[in-house]
Amino acid sequence: MNHGLELGNQKPTSTPPVGGLLGALIKWQTKLNNLVLMVSMLALLSACLVLTLSVVLRYFLKVPTDWQDEVSVFLLIGAIFMCGAFVQAERGHIGISALEGFFSPLANHLRILFCDIASFTFCTFFTYKTWSMLHEAVVEGQTSSSSWGPPLWIPYGLMAVGMTLLCLQILLQIAVGISSKGAVK
Repeated sequence: MNHGLELGNQKPTSTPPVGGLLGALIKWQTKLNNLVLMVSMLALLSACLVLTLSVVLRYFLKVPTDWQDEVSVFLLIGAIFMCGAFVQAERGHIGISALEGFFSPLANHLRILFCDIASFTFCTFFTYKTWSMLHEAVVEGQTSSSSWGPPLWIPYGLMAVGMTLLCLQILLQIAVGISSKGAVK
């Protein structure tokens, strides 16, 4: 089980090598996931810097700020939702790995495939809802209720894109699981 963050050309340990169109899609998704991960790391760093700047401005220089909390929340929302596909590719989401030792390889394969299908079903619904919220925010011109009032399409858009990438990642893993069914004994 991988508990650390390892970047580079490593493939997720749970994804067998796949060729053809599916292999090309997996390579494309991996590159996209790594790019999004880097941008999300910058977003987390930016959120830290914004909050630190806010503290310095407020407490040491006595300059009030009303924008830093929402900027930080928007950056954190983006980092969290956009990295979902990367975490799924690494099988880093919550899982019951203790059951692995009790089942045969075929039973484990079917268990993982069932969990992927259930996750895909839930995430597809969630993705639909985030795109609906994004649409409403854009059409109605929704803004936050703060004095700064940034548009809500920003966090909703990050959520929708991140959930879409997560659904695509799970769908690829389902396709790999189905295509490699014969390889599991």
